[in-house]
Amino acid sequence: MKVEIDLPDELFQELERVAEALGLGPVKEAALLGIADWVALRKAELDDLDPSQRYFINQALDEIIAGKK
Repeated sequence: MKVEIDLPDELFQELERVAEALGLGPVKEAALLGIADWVALRKAELDDLDPSQRYFINQALDEIIAGKK
């Protein structure tokens, strides 16, 4: 699977500065860590929802992944 993110130059440079300051390695690895953290937080929020709400959200994600709108 390949994910591409198009960032404005200013945001990319800021990510580089933060990654370097925190010792996270190359900016691509820092971005991957950030995305993984964001997904984990959202998943935790979904896990706390009512089961019927969870299904609705999962169904919407399934449709997006399948290319449906």
